[in-house]
Amino acid sequence: MDAVLSVMMLTAIALLLGALFLWRRGGKPVRQVVLMVIMALVLMVNVAIWTLPDASGENPLEQVEAQQAAHGDS
Repeated sequence: MDAVLSVMMLTAIALLLGALFLWRRGGKPVRQVVLMVIMALVLMVNVAIWTLPDASGENPLEQVEAQQAAHGDS
């Protein structure tokens, strides 16, 4: 699961860099740049949801890993 979160963050960074490149280069519709930024923000929020702790101090990723360990899944 850590690899998936890492790929999501790398994708978000690539989207932001691509949007910046397209915006500075011009010629492309502004809508495409805005959509790339929105997609990057959605990816970052998803990573934050999975990694930030809740009121009990555990994040959802730790809870899933604990359940898998309890059931013997890998």
